[in-house]
Amino acid sequence: MRICIITHVQHIKSDNQYFGYAPYIREMNIWFKYVDEVQVVAPLVEGPINPIHEKYIHSKLQFIDVLEFEITSLQNIIKTIFKLPILFKVVYIAMAQADHIHLRCPGNMGLIGALVQILFPNKQKTAKYAGNWDPKSKQPWSYRLQKWILSNTFLTRNMQVLVYGKWEGSTKNIKSFFTATYSENEVRNSSCEIRSVNNEVIKFLFVGTLSKGKQPLYVIQLVEELNKRGEKVILELYGEGVLRKELELYIAQNNLESIVTLKGNQTKETVLKGYQNSHFLILPSKSEGWPKVVAEAMFWGCVPIASPVSCVPYMMGNGNRGVILKEELNQDISKITTIINNQELYQKMATDGQVWSRQFTTDKFETEISKLLKE
Repeated sequence: MRICIITHVQHIKSDNQYFGYAPYIREMNIWFKYVDEVQVVAPLVEGPINPIHEKYIHSKLQFIDVLEFEITSLQNIIKTIFKLPILFKVVYIAMAQADHIHLRCPGNMGLIGALVQILFPNKQKTAKYAGNWDPKSKQPWSYRLQKWILSNTFLTRNMQVLVYGKWEGSTKNIKSFFTATYSENEVRNSSCEIRSVNNEVIKFLFVGTLSKGKQPLYVIQLVEELNKRGEKVILELYGEGVLRKELELYIAQNNLESIVTLKGNQTKETVLKGYQNSHFLILPSKSEGWPKVVAEAMFWGCVPIASPVSCVPYMMGNGNRGVILKEELNQDISKITTIINNQELYQKMATDGQVWSRQFTTDKFETEISKLLKE
């Protein structure tokens, strides 16, 4: 079987290997176990390889570089118009050569792919919608267009669309799905005792891009306020992004160097140790699909504190396996201090989260992927 991947993920070429964002690459390498040939249609950029990158693993992989484009302003739209004929042609030829078409949405390339796949009604297809599928959520028009095309069973045929969460009114081609990071072997061989919050320094963790969408400043402000109220707390932030300098300035101006540390991008192994050694993960994100960091934190007995976007309330048992943020400082602080001051409640949340998250392993994920490719 020859699979064609259409994705907006930026790639870097090094030593004749193609690298990209590690969680995406790790997932695609599982898909690649069940195909003979791979064709990836995606942007190629220059830059250094760092800990958040991994490489594709497949002996017969062809990479097709496409021009990046944006439709966020009138000027960008005009530039994009001149690129579209080439983009459509490249995607069409790649799809015509494939036995299975796989789209990664939402994204600019996902939109192109969603439109071109209409011309191949008889080909086997899947789409992974990694964003928020909630029909009531406010999203860019391009995201809404992709969701409409993918869920339209007249335009989109012979395709299974993998989404996070279960939503009323979904068409028959919409399949509730999940993602995973750790294997059953890691479940069997890992020992992770639930931390104590009694008279301990409470360790908080943030894992993600330092961007407005992830709201790392609010994470810092939560921990800052807890410190002001006499709680013994520390916070580590893993990740890089455009807000780094702004966060560094805020930390310096408010004398938070002793309790807040920006760790930058880290390897999977370092992040794992972070989960194992932290009491809480904080993720006040404005938009998510299935936030891996929430599931990963719970896997290691780290209680998540997160915004109620997409399927996050489902993941956290509507507040039984974690703290659902209101994004109002005093209310959120009140919820967090209630748990910090109650070891029994913390223990139950951490244990319940661990039991729930450990049903979603890479082994189960691989089994489901193999079924999709065989159907």
